[in-house]
Amino acid sequence: MKRDLIIRAEKGVIVLKMRKKFTCPLELTHDMIKGKWKSIILWRLRLGNTSLSRLEADIAGISQKMLLEQLKELIEMGFVDKEVFEGYPLRVEYFLTPKRGKKILEALTIMQSLGIDFMLENGMEDFLVEKGVIKTSSKNLL
Repeated sequence: MKRDLIIRAEKGVIVLKMRKKFTCPLELTHDMIKGKWKSIILWRLRLGNTSLSRLEADIAGISQKMLLEQLKELIEMGFVDKEVFEGYPLRVEYFLTPKRGKKILEALTIMQSLGIDFMLENGMEDFLVEKGVIKTSSKNLL
């Protein structure tokens, strides 16, 4: 019997319970980064160490509560870590770990490329230009 990956909070600590059986390692990796926000957070962190407020500003639609929950899970899974700096005000920076965080970027880069291709094939060039993903729309070249 397969058990779902269960992530719950107990007394302020995230408890991760992993399945005991998987079809393949890809299924495990999918469970580690699944959800609406994790891949977007990881993609944003490819740009370097970032504060919580900068992440929240850069990721449209994510609440601070959700961002903190997702960061905690990514830290627990070894994709992200944080550095807390002394002083006032308190400063915390999040970053990709060398082992898992940077390695997952290979897969995310392929996923980003597939998304760009799909958007270009479906007339969404203006969106890509607006977001700075591509430099210019082919419509402007006509």
